[in-house]
Amino acid sequence: MAKKRGKKYLEIAKLVDKTKLYTANEALELVTKTRTAKFVETVEVALRLGVDPRHADQQVRGTVVLPHGTGKIVKILAITQGENIDKALEAGADYAGADEYIAKIQQGWFDFDIVIATPDMMPKLGRLGRILGTKGLMPNPKSGTVTADIATAVQEFKKGKLAFRVDKLGSIHVPIGKADFEVAKLEENFKAFMAEINRLKPSASKGQYLRTVAVSLTMGPGIKIDPIVLSKEL
Repeated sequence: MAKKRGKKYLEIAKLVDKTKLYTANEALELVTKTRTAKFVETVEVALRLGVDPRHADQQVRGTVVLPHGTGKIVKILAITQGENIDKALEAGADYAGADEYIAKIQQGWFDFDIVIATPDMMPKLGRLGRILGTKGLMPNPKSGTVTADIATAVQEFKKGKLAFRVDKLGSIHVPIGKADFEVAKLEENFKAFMAEINRLKPSASKGQYLRTVAVSLTMGPGIKIDPIVLSKEL
C-alpha cells in the first residue's frame, strides 16, 4: 500500500524536480526549503556505492569530523576503568565506568548514542556483542570507538565526529546537519564527508563508484545529486 502523504508534504514536493540531477550546491540550497515538520529536521545524505560489501576488500567504513558537527547532542558512554573514568568525564562523556554499565546494558538500558571503550575493556564487552551489535553500537577500532586515548575520542565525537559503514546493499546513510544550518555550513559538512568517502574507494571497486547520491530532510522528499559531476568536484 502506498504511503499517504499530507497536503504540506505534497506542496513541498513540488519544489523538487524528480527528473533532475542537481549539483551539490543546488540540492543543499533546496533541501532547506523542504521543511514540513514542526521540529528542526536533520539533513541526511544517502549514497549507493559501486561496491560488493560481501567481499572484505570492498568494505567502506570510516570516520570523519564534520567541520560544523551534525547539530545533534549525542550521549556518550565510556567503558573504561581507573583514571580513564575521570578523563572521559572531564572530556564530556555522559557516563563512564565498567562493570556497572555493562550490567545495566544487559538489563536493557540504552540511554546513550555512542559507546567508546579502551582496549583493555573489550574482553568484557565481548559478552555484549549480540546486544550492541544489532543496534550498531559495538565499539570498533575502525570507527574510532576503541582507543587508548579515550579523552580525545570523547571530545571528537562530541564535536561532531561521524562514524559510517556501508550496509549489505552497498548503501550509506548519514546526518550532516540540521535544517536551520546555513547552506554554506551544510556544504562544508557535505564536502568533508564526500571527500572521505572518495578517499576510501576500494581498489577492487570497478566501474562507477558513486552510483546514487541524494539529500533530504527527515520528513522531506529526496533530492538527487549528479554523481558524475560530484565525482569530478571531489
